[in-house]
Amino acid sequence: MILIKSGHEIELMRRSGRIVAAVLEKLRKKVNPGVKTAELDAVAEDAIRKMNAIPAFKGYQGFPASICVSINEEVVHGIPGGRRLAEGDIVSIDVGVIYGGYCGDIAATYPVGVVSEKARKLMASTKKSLEIGIANAVAGGRIGDISVSIQSFAEKSGYSVVRDFVGHGIGRQMHEEPQVPNYGEQGMGPALREGMVLAIEPMVNAGKSDVRVSEDNWTVVTADGLLSAHYEHTVAITDNGPEILTLL
Repeated sequence: MILIKSGHEIELMRRSGRIVAAVLEKLRKKVNPGVKTAELDAVAEDAIRKMNAIPAFKGYQGFPASICVSINEEVVHGIPGGRRLAEGDIVSIDVGVIYGGYCGDIAATYPVGVVSEKARKLMASTKKSLEIGIANAVAGGRIGDISVSIQSFAEKSGYSVVRDFVGHGIGRQMHEEPQVPNYGEQGMGPALREGMVLAIEPMVNAGKSDVRVSEDNWTVVTADGLLSAHYEHTVAITDNGPEILTLL
């Protein structure tokens, strides 16, 4: 991965981050029963292009849409289409863009109407695990410090973390080294250095950690059919601590 140290580069990364945050906020307001997932994708692509950015996911290794929309037991990489959101669903939305040659990546899980207490607790715990992971993204530490903090909180909350898919470095490319697993050991893995930018993204399952890829060759689902939640921020490692780039 490249280290982002120049003022110009970090400003482009911040701009990419603000764009994905703005798009996700627009989509959050559209999450209602009856809305087609393809409608969310159309709203996202229109917003991304109006902000002079490029949808990073569209065409990436053949992915056909601008965002990923994953519902209930779907973990990540859900393809938008004709399915309508239903009352009680939870929906994870992942947005990526390229602006000025630099990438931004964000995800969150939202309730559709009124959802179960079980779903609310899963979403809250997954979001908190992301916050804890980010707090451990400190120069001089190790990737494993982030990983184990996410894993420990999720498992203490009664959940499991997905192991087959992980976070990643990000910069000029959407997926760069190093990988950022949501499980690991304290003090292990690559060193965290000023200028590194990471996409930290807990994927937390209500049941077991096992997942499988659906017949569309994209959508990842829990093997036991139980709920999953996904939250993600793009985070810069600085000498003053972690800087979340994907905030409005």
